[in-house]
This record gives sequence, C-alpha cells and structure tokens, in this order.
Amino acid sequence: MAGETYEKGAMRPAWANRNNATRTVWRVGVGLVGGLVLVGGIVMIPYPGPGWVVVFLGLAILAVEFAWAHRALTYARGKYDAWTEWLKRQSLAVRLLVFALTGLIVVATIWILNGFALVGGWFGIHWPWLTSPLFT
Repeated sequence: MAGETYEKGAMRPAWANRNNATRTVWRVGVGLVGGLVLVGGIVMIPYPGPGWVVVFLGLAILAVEFAWAHRALTYARGKYDAWTEWLKRQSLAVRLLVFALTGLIVVATIWILNGFALVGGWFGIHWPWLTSPLFT
C-alpha cells in the first residue's frame, strides 16, 4: 500500500454522486458506521478476541470515503506489524510480562465496570472489595 495513490471517494457508489445531498448522506453514513466500528474496536483491544481486527475494519470503512482514515489505516497497520515483529524477537520473560500486563488491564477494567460484583451477586457473594468505586 505504500506506493499506491489514493483517489478521494474512489469507492463511492454511483448513486452517492448524483448530487450534494446524496453525497452528504453517504459521507455521514460512512462516518457514523465506521466511527462506531472503530470505537468498538478500541474498546475491545485489551480483551481476548478481535479488538485489533475491528479497529482495522473501522478504519477501512472510514477509508472508503476519508483520505485521513486511509493514511491512519496504513500507519496503524505498519505500527501493528512492527509491534508484533518486535514482540516475536523478545525473550520469553518479556512476552510473559506483556501478557501479564494485558491481563492486568483486563482485570482492572472488569473491576472498574463492576463485573466482579455483578457475578459475585449471582452467587450471593457481596464482598466490598468486589464493588467498583464507580458504583458505590
């Protein structure tokens, strides 16, 4: 993708080019859908599953209409690939540390969102430390 040129609106369907109103509807629709998918992907990044795939999907949807999103997608893919290559070259201890930090982020987020108190309540466990400070 590095040597490609990007033509603005190259993937826009023919009906969207009829007039300014249809072009605006298309741009707003692409912006809303792509933005929602992108935000959802960002939220999912620290969790097991398709977080980065959804981020790239959101950027790809936005890149259909917006040149800045195309540049961001190209940049993000490069950085993601560089990160995974760097991580592969690291010792087992560094990879385990990254894994542990990712797990810590997941546990902290579940606690902040009151997930532990919710599940504990299903089993009659109401320990105060399970409750998030945001939900007290």
